[in-house]
Amino acid sequence: MPKVLVITSRDDETAVAAEVRAISRFGGVPEQRIHHHRAERASLAGLDAADFAAVVVTGSPYTVTDPEESKSPTQRRVEGELQRMLDRVLEREVPFFGACYGVGTLGRYVGAVIDRQYGEAVGPVPIHLTDAGRADPVFGAMPDTFHAFVGHKEAISALPPHAVLLASGDDAPVQAFRVGEHAYATQFHPELTLDDLAHRVRIYRENGYFEPDEVDAVIARAASRDVSASHDLLRAFLERYL
Repeated sequence: MPKVLVITSRDDETAVAAEVRAISRFGGVPEQRIHHHRAERASLAGLDAADFAAVVVTGSPYTVTDPEESKSPTQRRVEGELQRMLDRVLEREVPFFGACYGVGTLGRYVGAVIDRQYGEAVGPVPIHLTDAGRADPVFGAMPDTFHAFVGHKEAISALPPHAVLLASGDDAPVQAFRVGEHAYATQFHPELTLDDLAHRVRIYRENGYFEPDEVDAVIARAASRDVSASHDLLRAFLERYL
């Protein structure tokens, strides 16, 4: 039985474990059906996306708009390997879901404009489905508007004509899109619980998403909205392909 390939690129053990656990829990996939690959530790070159039922790329401390000279050799390797993996994903129509970093990864591949016009502070935001989102076989299972956690420095400011806008936000015009029939990306995090977000806020407090002394305020803001509806997106995606 084909497994789901989950690709992470964080070096924090607790955050990585939480991502895999959330995909299993919210996606309705037993952990024995998940093949977890830590891209920051090992090359993706030996993996063929076509061997898996679906590929999921989680969030990352990497951003594709970082100046090239500031990127570590590991970041440059991971970015290049993900772009090459997308060759196979789109060629073979392998189901793909990228959360947050997935927007940068898939967006870059298809020629979207990715810049820092529409970064969003860490916290919950309303996500609004477009008409195409309501008609989509995955996003159509979601409410017209729901809340989800975000926290990103870069975002897509313009999609190419062949990409389908599925959801937008009040401050970021592209919150989700699809390429072809089976490749999805979201700017928001459908896998994040409040506890997991609070952990990330603490470990990334020095990474420029907010002022280091604002940790408690950021967590309080995150707790102000119920984001549980966003978790249903992972199940809607994976149930379609498993």
